[in-house]
Amino acid sequence: MGEEPKGGRGAQLKHTGLRPGWTTGACATAATTAAYTALLTGDFPDPVTIALPKGQTPSFALAREELAPGCAMAAVIKDAGDDPDVTHGAVIRATVRPLAPGAGVVFRAGPGVGTVTRAGLPLDVGEPAVNPVPRRMMRDHVARVAQEYDGSGDVEITLAVDNGEEIARSTWNPRLGIVGGLSILGTTGIVVPYSCSAWIDSIRRGVDVARAAGRTHVAGCTGSTSERTVVAEYGLPEDALLDMGDFAGAVLKYVRRHPVDRLTICGGFAKLSKLAAGHMDLHSKRSQVDKGFLASLARQGGADEALAAHIAEANTGLAALQLCAAADVPLGDLVAAAARDEALAVLRGAPVAVDVLCIDRAGTIVGRSILR
Repeated sequence: MGEEPKGGRGAQLKHTGLRPGWTTGACATAATTAAYTALLTGDFPDPVTIALPKGQTPSFALAREELAPGCAMAAVIKDAGDDPDVTHGAVIRATVRPLAPGAGVVFRAGPGVGTVTRAGLPLDVGEPAVNPVPRRMMRDHVARVAQEYDGSGDVEITLAVDNGEEIARSTWNPRLGIVGGLSILGTTGIVVPYSCSAWIDSIRRGVDVARAAGRTHVAGCTGSTSERTVVAEYGLPEDALLDMGDFAGAVLKYVRRHPVDRLTICGGFAKLSKLAAGHMDLHSKRSQVDKGFLASLARQGGADEALAAHIAEANTGLAALQLCAAADVPLGDLVAAAARDEALAVLRGAPVAVDVLCIDRAGTIVGRSILR
């Protein structure tokens, strides 16, 4: 058995006592792997084992399997662990068909999987709502299966979710212009469960562990991508990392009472734009990206009224950021500075210096504040 983590994300999750689950992207990857294996060998691996981006190798039981000439389908039931996820129990299907050599991997939206109809998402309009990391996971596993069983790796993957269109009505997909069903999501493959009280308690423990270890610089991160960014940027050790998730206010209020010399806050641009607007709970169910607020910030950065109007009507925070980037308006830096100022206001003069990093989905820094 490995040593129990003393601090950081792993220790926080263990402290909550909550059971993690699997993302729709992990389930789709497992179903795709099983279906392509059956297409090449005639047999479905059950359970089917996949490799996640951070090295875990979970196994998934198959809920359905069908093999026909030139076509294989496998399905996995999503287990979201202890997270109150609307997709928990959903049946996620992958149907794999061979394509001509050189065609690569092509994704299709089957019943219950949405299609992108508006700009501002990390996918082109008209594409199936299968996010970049799950696409990469499926491509990687197709390549592994092809190598093992002498396949070409040129396949069409049609993803479907039973009752997905109905489930999607309980998500933000309709407002984002994703029509016809759910998105296939996930950056790590793992669903981190959230109980507000348990997670806030784990944040407090994380601060305590960092202080006990003598850390003078800690980072509140919204997820694993932002965690990687601050490690690369500042070389922070694991026990200086606080997995704050959506609970920015919990970090700030506890650090106010238990100060450290420096606090870096790092997260996605859209999420931190909520902090910049004064929201302490960054969850999508409890706070939204205020495009009018972003337009106001952009004016401060030199945006004219025409650009500000486009920002106010943008589909997503990412779309607003892209509009500003094209016009050389530093919206990312403006959001980071405003988020830092909101954090300082909550700290109420506590001896803590704060800086903020805004990142995109790939972890690239798109905005930063000075340390203050």
